[in-house]
Amino acid sequence: MDEKIKAKIMDDKKMKRTFQRLAIEILERNRDAEKLVLIGIQTRGVHVARRIQQLIKELENIDVPLGILDITMFRDDLHKHEQQPAVKKTKIDFSIEDRDIILIDDVVFTGRTIRAAMDSIFELGRPASVQLAAFIDRGHREMPISPDFKGKYLPTSRRERVKVMLQETDGKDQVLIMEPKGF
Repeated sequence: MDEKIKAKIMDDKKMKRTFQRLAIEILERNRDAEKLVLIGIQTRGVHVARRIQQLIKELENIDVPLGILDITMFRDDLHKHEQQPAVKKTKIDFSIEDRDIILIDDVVFTGRTIRAAMDSIFELGRPASVQLAAFIDRGHREMPISPDFKGKYLPTSRRERVKVMLQETDGKDQVLIMEPKGF
């Protein structure tokens, strides 16, 4: 789909402040940091999780375990794809039993990715809790899922797309609203 930039929502400075606020809110709500683990959803959710992990280390001097989750095989729309999507890696090399999981993604939209992520997590064990952190919450839920921690609520139309660009994957930090050309 051919797209154009409709609006630049965040630059690197705003994103940095948002990451800091998310890390602080997670620590404030989860006082027992020893039980805390972060799990980033492939691909950009992993980078968001790494940044939050680093900020928690700077703030509290603790190493919170970080897992990487690929939800491809848990998607509810696999049957709709002519070509099977590429499976990325899942790497959770610690026990999730009785841990407080912060599930992290860059954008929460319909809730279907998060549902798939929870299905995947519960196949690995029974955590004490699962909380959701999203850098951007754009609404339009199709499932009763809401982030416990959100960087920014950004109401959009369904035809628009939110693009979280990160230094690690895109060479710069910014958040854009994209729309199909011709609008």
